[in-house]
Amino acid sequence: MVGASVPMVELSMYTHAGGQLDRLCQAVGFDPEERRHLDLLRLLLGESGELTVDAPAQFPCNVADDTTPVEFSVAFDANGECVVRVLGESVGAPDPRAFLAQVAGEYGLVTDRLDAVADLFLPHDERRGPFTLWYSLIFRNGSAPKIKVYLNPQISGPTMADSLVSEGFRRLNLGEAFDPVVEHALRRGESDNFTFFALDLDDDPLSRVKVYVSHGAAEAEDAVRAAELVPGADPMLIREFLAVLGGGKGPFEGRPLVSSYSFVEGMGGTPGNYSLYLPIRSYVPDDEIARARVHAILAQYDFDPTQLDKALAAVSERPLRDGVGLIAHVSLRMGEFGSGITVYLSSEAYAVAPPRKRPVLGRIT
Repeated sequence: MVGASVPMVELSMYTHAGGQLDRLCQAVGFDPEERRHLDLLRLLLGESGELTVDAPAQFPCNVADDTTPVEFSVAFDANGECVVRVLGESVGAPDPRAFLAQVAGEYGLVTDRLDAVADLFLPHDERRGPFTLWYSLIFRNGSAPKIKVYLNPQISGPTMADSLVSEGFRRLNLGEAFDPVVEHALRRGESDNFTFFALDLDDDPLSRVKVYVSHGAAEAEDAVRAAELVPGADPMLIREFLAVLGGGKGPFEGRPLVSSYSFVEGMGGTPGNYSLYLPIRSYVPDDEIARARVHAILAQYDFDPTQLDKALAAVSERPLRDGVGLIAHVSLRMGEFGSGITVYLSSEAYAVAPPRKRPVLGRIT
């Protein structure tokens, strides 16, 4: 809530999510006078941002479990920096690229790579799958915001996903990348699937093309094999990450584990980074236990766990034991382009998922 004196029924989606984002940025030490994060969020939400959150969502959205069109994340980087990000969708907009047209000039966006693959992932005929175009708004203290787009490899149906990713790589001068990704991450038939194809929209020398693979009912060793494609990825860290956060070595039969690879033009088929995403909300009974597990993994990497608590307080006032999904998923990043832990937080603007029953511990006699 924005304030105890403001009833939830009076809040628009923008007011609710904007308040959360503003408090989140300040909680990790951003300049309180900075307003660009709010400007971008308002433009991203568009007219749907003015709808009140007490009414059911008018447009389907898969960004979050409760159909809220935004999700927050805090990236804890090994260099000591905290990065705040918003994953969001312009729901109900007739043209999913309209947001880009509004902000491209002011923020110096470079859309050449998106233009090169737009006919693959943004077709004009019938679309399928859970989404068409998502945006990631990336905020660093003292720096101009950056923007990334997420495209849907299954936009023309699951059977076309491999072909779209292969052709997308080819058009972006990364044709050598496809076969190694398939060899390492899509080894189990229909259990492994391309989920996202993402592009940084800037001209930084390390501007990335990222591809994401979902692993249904995977074991820890499936993630280890996927990570072997990236030089220097430590299999022991992957096993420990899943054991601490997921409670074991698998199989992870709830929401799937996800692998992602980051490619930079000129590196051939070798990705510079590997990330593993665990949807922790499927593997804990409530957010109090999720918080304890994330505290443990942050401490293992020498990150300050109190930063997580500040972020949680910025997004929600509810007791953590009263729901599950505020802490939606957690990722481990390893590789040449930086390492760290990212924690993803739900807005819960529309609903809070009820907690599951905690396991009963045996009595010690």
